[in-house]
Parts: sequence; C-alpha cells; structure tokens
Amino acid sequence: MSEQPRQPRRRPAAGGGGTPSGKQAKPYRRPQKDPVRMLAFEALRAVGERDAYANLVLPPLLRKARQDENFQARDAALATELVYGTLRRQGTYDAVIKACIDRPLREVDPPVLDVLSLGAHQLLGTRIPTHAAVSASVELARVVLGDGRAKFVNAVLRKIAAHDLEGWLEKVAPPYEDDAEEHLAIYHSHPRWVVSALWDSLGGGRAGIEDLLEADNERPEVTLVARPGRSTAQELLEAVGEDSALPGRWSPYAVRMSEGGEPGALEAVREGRAGVQDEGSQLVAMALAQVPVEGRDGLWLDGCAGPGGKAALLAALAAQRGAFLLASEKQPHRARLVERALAGNPGPYQVITADGTRPPWLPGSFDRVLMDVPCTGLGALRRRPEARWRRRPEDLESFGPLQRALLREALSAVRVGGVVGYATCSPHLAETRVVVEDVLKGRGAGATPVAAELVDARPYMSGVPALGDGPDVQLWPHLHGTDAMYLALIRRTG
Repeated sequence: MSEQPRQPRRRPAAGGGGTPSGKQAKPYRRPQKDPVRMLAFEALRAVGERDAYANLVLPPLLRKARQDENFQARDAALATELVYGTLRRQGTYDAVIKACIDRPLREVDPPVLDVLSLGAHQLLGTRIPTHAAVSASVELARVVLGDGRAKFVNAVLRKIAAHDLEGWLEKVAPPYEDDAEEHLAIYHSHPRWVVSALWDSLGGGRAGIEDLLEADNERPEVTLVARPGRSTAQELLEAVGEDSALPGRWSPYAVRMSEGGEPGALEAVREGRAGVQDEGSQLVAMALAQVPVEGRDGLWLDGCAGPGGKAALLAALAAQRGAFLLASEKQPHRARLVERALAGNPGPYQVITADGTRPPWLPGSFDRVLMDVPCTGLGALRRRPEARWRRRPEDLESFGPLQRALLREALSAVRVGGVVGYATCSPHLAETRVVVEDVLKGRGAGATPVAAELVDARPYMSGVPALGDGPDVQLWPHLHGTDAMYLALIRRTG
C-alpha cells in the first residue's frame, strides 16, 4: 500500500493558538519505512497469498535489500529471524492474538494478521525491547495498512505486551492433563493433527514428543555435501572456515555451516562439486549404495529425482564403481534442476522426464532403485515451517495411491536380487510403514503380493544411534539432527 498523503494543517481558531478546543493540532507525520520489517512483511504476504515457501521467497528479497549499502548483515539476520520465527510460532501467536481481540480470528484481514504476528514474535519470541517492538510494528502498520488499522494494531500489541510467552501459554493452552494434544499443539505451535501423527510415529511418552516438537521449531544448520570424487569434506571445512563449520555428525561427506553463511559463495558449490543437502538425505542415498547385491551392479535408477540432491550423490557414488545412473523426474522444471545438479559428474548418467508410475524402462532393468516419493513433507518442518499450516489430513488420501504405485513400479524395475530404497521426508505412518506393508502384501484393489523381502537398513547407517528395532529406519530431528527421513530397503526375490 502506498504511503498516506501529507494532510493539510488546520487553520488556527480565531483568538486562539491552536484547534477550536484550544489544543495545538499535531502536524501529520509521514510513516517511516523500516526496511527490515517491510522485507519480513513482504515475505509473509508472499507465503500467505501465493502459497510460496519462505526459503524460496526470502533470498531474492535479501539480495535486493543488500543493494542498499545501509542494509547490514545484522539487518538480514533480523529479517530472517522475523520471517521464520513468525511462521514457526504462528499457531501460538494466533491463540494469543485471538485472546486479545473481540472478533473471530478469521474476520481479521490477512495483512493485518501478518503485522500482528510479526509484532507478537518481537514481543514474545525475541529480546527486542517492548517499546521498540510495539512502536516499530505500529509504524509498519501505518505504512502498509494505514493510520486507522494501525490504531487497532497498537491496541492489540499493547495487550499482548502485558505478559511474556510463558504467561500467555498458561492462559491460552489447556492443561496437559485435560487435553494433551491441544496443550502440545499450542505450546509448540503445530496443528493438532500433526502432533497426533508425529506422536503415533514416534511412540513413547511426553518427553519424546516435546523434544521432537521443540526441534521442529529450531533453526536448522545449513548442511553441505561434498560429492565423492569431486570434492571432500576437508575442502569444504577449509573453504567455510573451521571457526564457522563443523564436520557432519554421521555422513563423511557432510559439513555443517554452524555460523550460517551463503553456500553459493563457495567455489565448490558454484562448480557443482558440492551442494546443500540435509544429512538425513545423504544417509538415505549412502545406505542404498552400500547394500550388497549379487552379480552385476552397473545400472542404478533414481525414479523421483527432483530436485536432484540425492541423484547427485548417487551419481557420484555410482561413478566410483563404474555404474550408470538414470535419473527420472516427472515435472520438466524439476528435471532441469536435476540436470543442473548432475552437470559435471565424472561417471555416466542420463536425466529423463518420465512418470515413474508409467515408466519407459523395461521391468527388471536395474540393480539399485531409489524411490523418494512425493509426500506431505512433515519431516522437514524445521526448514519449511509454513508447511505445517498448509497441509491437511486429507492430503494423505491423495499421496497414498501415488506412493503405492511408485513403490510397485520400483519393485518391478529392479532385477531379482537387486534392491529398492523407498524413502520419504515424512514420518507419518500412513506414508511409511503402511505403504511398504500394503505393497509387499498386495493389499488394495487389484494389487497382488510382491516377491520381495525387507533388508535391515540399520547396518548401512553405521554409527547412527537410536535407529529403533528395524528393519526400516526413521530418522528424527531431535535424535539425529536431521530431517525426519524414512528409509525401507527391499530386495527383490522373485
């Protein structure tokens, strides 16, 4: 919204030095644009209006802001914290805001709610002084909403400022003993259905689920992967600087940028010899590559290859053995990302655009197949906090048939004695174990059992603790510091 026009001053009343009431009218003050909060507001509007992802929207906004020499690194850090912190804590802040207004939350215009949420995060989730958080938020409201709605924002934020976060949580969340899931949902800012699903997958008592939900609300480190044969973790550590980087916890190819930073500034990343890849994703690709197969081992398939992280690591591992990788992706724009990720790989590979449920390859063609299927993404809520508010339970109904079809085709594509890795970035049981069991046992209309057996995946994640009873593996943010990746290794037996 454009700035408000300067208003004319009133003519002083006759015989007086001010307004008709005798008071001097305050001259209109044009609202001042705060570049940090304007940037954060623009990012939240893009997420809300266009279903955009913050991790895609924020970088170009920051690049544009840095063109102003007055926009410093600390400003970029604050803008990033405001965006991600507000999105992560949206459920908590909604409950607080709801308690401070006299209308249903759905009746508040989305831009107004974004300004209120940004203000609530500054008041309850940062160390910004109360007066600064309120005044900066009201000033933002004047710029983007107008003076009238800025008064509403001011009134609500002053109510919010009456208590700290813990005080508000005691007021707006039910006691754990009365409603455990709703208590956790508000305290840890997750939709109730997500809390329930994660708890079912995790098992155990209160401590485990609270640790997981807290981990989802922590800002994850940027993790790099040194693609074998093209780069090394030591090279990346030296390039980042040993004061700003740490080796991976589990993957020998991983480097964690502990102090943040811009991965694209690294030469190895620019040249494609390294990339950005969560350590859990690296472990999945490495495990598939390590499982023994009898006989030939020269043809590998990544059946859902976009955007290319796992494919690039698989291609590098395959090249070391003289194996060929076929990377298939249904969406053309994602297939182009795969081509970019694999460019320069020393071994033979090919990228194609194809539907994994109606594949162009012949049955039994491959020795190893990775099928990292589309899913709800509930395992990556640390990186995409807005996804928790965007997903619905009914999404599982649309993903389920696709996941089963892709796994069936993967088992058809692999030769007898070969191995399939079924992976998801979701820990939801309906997307992990239930899918694997249904396919192997032939459950569902028209389905038939598959001659295959599960392989214990745990030995192929050597050194990684707390992998459960097997044979499949579920990684967790709070236990492993990774996204909640799931992997089942399946050997074709007939």
